Amino acid sequence: MTTHVTTHNPVRSDLAPEAGPATTENADTPSRLWSIAGIGAGVAALAAGVSAGMIDPVYDETLRGDAEGILQKLTTFVPHIAVFQVTASIAAVLFVVFGLGLARRLRVALPVGHLAPAAAAAGLVGTAVVLVMGSALNTEFLAVATKPEIAVPEAAAFYNHWTGTVPGCWLLVGLSALAVHAAARAGGVPRWPGRTGLVLGGLTLLVGTLPVQYMAGLTGLVWLLVTAIGFHVGDRGFRRGR
Repeated sequence: MTTHVTTHNPVRSDLAPEAGPATTENADTPSRLWSIAGIGAGVAALAAGVSAGMIDPVYDETLRGDAEGILQKLTTFVPHIAVFQVTASIAAVLFVVFGLGLARRLRVALPVGHLAPAAAAAGLVGTAVVLVMGSALNTEFLAVATKPEIAVPEAAAFYNHWTGTVPGCWLLVGLSALAVHAAARAGGVPRWPGRTGLVLGGLTLLVGTLPVQYMAGLTGLVWLLVTAIGFHVGDRGFRRGR
């Protein structure tokens, strides 16, 4: 009769133990930097909207149909164009940070596979792209404003229509707001951001789909500031639960 002896040595004594798995997101101490980014995005977007709105030669009743006069008046708006460019760019970057942070906040509190986190991020990132494109002509027309002789007058009128409309096309912010509402219905966030998202998100989507789409920038901005401030100062229950 043959006897078999099997030995098992799971750890070699000459090797250091393997490192355990990385700390999961759920075990991390939650950071509030993303909500601060949202507040900053709202402030920068407000500054961008005000400065863009002040560039108004094309809306001057005395210059209606006068492309040359519009071009000449545009030369008085160099500071406004510069402020618009800088603040819109800052807002766009902070929109992305806030969108990704909001998505993470929703994701850790919702069932795996829930669409709300992705929808929240997509809406805010998409609006960041709108802000970049809304300010995309500023460099060109900042040069035109200092040297009007290099431009076709009709181009100045087009530029002013662009700055008066495109930066306020915040339709997709409505998607983010309604995503927060969906998360609240699933128990992932408190009721107040859910109700805020339902009302302001619904209004943003409504005006954003109508021929007054630039007005979505107003309702979307209010939602952004209220939500970012609210999560920053009023999400203590979630942070304690972590």
